[in-house]
Amino acid sequence: MLLAELAQVSLAVAATSARSRKTALLADLFRNAGPEDVPVVIPYLAGRLPQGRIGVGRRSLGDPVEPASGPTLTVTGVDAELTALAATSGPGSQALRRERLRALFAAATADEQRFLWALLTGEVRQGALDAVAADALAHAAGAPPADVRRAVMLAGSLQDVARVLLAEGPGALGAFRLTVGRPVQPMLAQSAASVGEALDRLGPCAVEEKLDGIRVQVHRDGDRIRAYTRALDDITDRLPELVTAVAALDARRFVLDGELIALGEGGRPRPFQETASRVGSRRDVAGAAAHVPVVPVFFDALLVDDEDLLDRPFADRHAALARLLPENLRVRRTLVADPDDTQARAAADAFLADTLERGHEGVVAKDLTAAYSAGRRGASWLKVKPVHTLDLVVLAVERGSGRRTGKLSNLHLGARRPDGTFAMLGKTFKGLTDALLDWQTEKLTELATDDDGYVVTVRPELVVEIAYDGLQRSTRYPAGVTLRFARVLRYREDKTAREADTVETVLSRQR
Repeated sequence: MLLAELAQVSLAVAATSARSRKTALLADLFRNAGPEDVPVVIPYLAGRLPQGRIGVGRRSLGDPVEPASGPTLTVTGVDAELTALAATSGPGSQALRRERLRALFAAATADEQRFLWALLTGEVRQGALDAVAADALAHAAGAPPADVRRAVMLAGSLQDVARVLLAEGPGALGAFRLTVGRPVQPMLAQSAASVGEALDRLGPCAVEEKLDGIRVQVHRDGDRIRAYTRALDDITDRLPELVTAVAALDARRFVLDGELIALGEGGRPRPFQETASRVGSRRDVAGAAAHVPVVPVFFDALLVDDEDLLDRPFADRHAALARLLPENLRVRRTLVADPDDTQARAAADAFLADTLERGHEGVVAKDLTAAYSAGRRGASWLKVKPVHTLDLVVLAVERGSGRRTGKLSNLHLGARRPDGTFAMLGKTFKGLTDALLDWQTEKLTELATDDDGYVVTVRPELVVEIAYDGLQRSTRYPAGVTLRFARVLRYREDKTAREADTVETVLSRQR
């Protein structure tokens, strides 16, 4: 497939807000793509490079390059060139990288140059999200959309499903099953303002503690144990204490969903940043495990022995979990059989209060009849936190003054729009410790795309959890609202910008 075709579709998708039109455009693109193109086409449409960051910024190209008169670049050819560029290192590598980049741009037409530059600088904003791409793939291949979405859930990769589907047809979707050793996308929760609201919406349910940890999915097949993050990254080698705990269990084959958390004195959770740093550490793993040990606490069973539990009610899945694990490896919970019973509601509120007293961040109410909807933020799990929080994306940052001179301090915060762009909601420099300020300065410097000497524009990739006291109307900001008394709680490196809260979610908080 020519890159020009992809660039044209990307431009057309960006120009429409209608999901049906986006789906039709992408379906036509997929019909013309070969199975070998798909692993590149899908991430390019979403504004991602399969190679990850390759060290190319606005200054890498230098002066503009005269565009080619006609299209010759292929999608796979560009991918191979970017892979080679990313691997270039050693003495003289900077000049060689610039030379290779200029040669690539010289072979591109004007439209291709614009698309490539947006892709390399993280500015592709056409709203071609994975959900739309999955539906488009189904239309292109003549497959039921629900079957495609389920295959993507089980494969953990839209690219893998697309490659097989386009090569072998809809019948191949049945090959995607829950498999030990292959992670699936985690089920997510919506929010409720209170335990009472959650009970009213769900009916009979379980109310479980919500730990302030790192989501983990653990797979065991005999002596082989693997652990994956919510982004499906394998982190097993960083977690010897997790492997030891799982290896001690009698069961030999299972897939479990839970949290990793670092505990301090009296069993109280340590700050989230300590847990995140511990799980993210690749150096001196043994020393890190001794200094900040983490413990697994599970809340769901997706497979036990050879029984796939994904479509079973949550009550059945938890029963399997309880048979498998001792109580200390399961989240605390209370059952609410009759949400209309005053005593039951009071007990659920008391459970939330006790959970907060023990240092955890809230509770999750779960429908006892619901299946495991992997990869979806369904209405059968409702999280309740005692403060207003949003996961927002850092769009830019202002240089500090006074004692913060030399630091990047005041954050510009954005919520996700349906088309993949971000609406700024306000700014904050509150809640930043000196250590977090130092970390943020280093991280945002790496993501910088423009700097006018005061405001540093950054690639919208970093997610930060913000606490705030409420919303107030404001004509200064595109969504018509701004955050009152916003302050930083923590950075969510475990989340991507596609998982940040939406403008719709923000506006719903006014109701």
